[in-house]
Amino acid sequence: MSSEPTRDTITVVAPPAAAIGPCTGKEEWKHHKGERHIHREDVRKIWKECSEESFWYRALPFSLGSMAVTGVFLSNGMLKKSARFGPFPKLAVAGILGFAVGKASYLTTCKAKFRELGLDGPGAGPWAGRGHRCHHVCEDCKKKALADAPAEQVQS
Repeated sequence: MSSEPTRDTITVVAPPAAAIGPCTGKEEWKHHKGERHIHREDVRKIWKECSEESFWYRALPFSLGSMAVTGVFLSNGMLKKSARFGPFPKLAVAGILGFAVGKASYLTTCKAKFRELGLDGPGAGPWAGRGHRCHHVCEDCKKKALADAPAEQVQS
């Protein structure tokens, strides 16, 4: 089996249909965990949705909320204003922390979206490192490859 990546899709060429066994695909190649062919555009679309939704629905509200609470604490005297910079450093830190917490809180929702697409587990989706591929070969495929290897050498 050989893999030929293209710009929009990841195409995997299966052996001829005459070959029979657990390692051959019928219409398209199946991963050892049963995953199907996934278009890169689908991944990009979900990644963009997650980025936008996490900003508007979690990060921005958490950031503004934490800044508002910090502002109330500063005005009530529960927190002291900086003598040199005033309330701005505390408000900025509250906004940044709220933003980070909001983005992090949306992570499980994004993982669920990628799971629906068929990407789950460690090393799947945008959290996977570049260049890491699954090198799993099932036991039946190993046996078949060993059985075919001498025949290919004799024919050459």
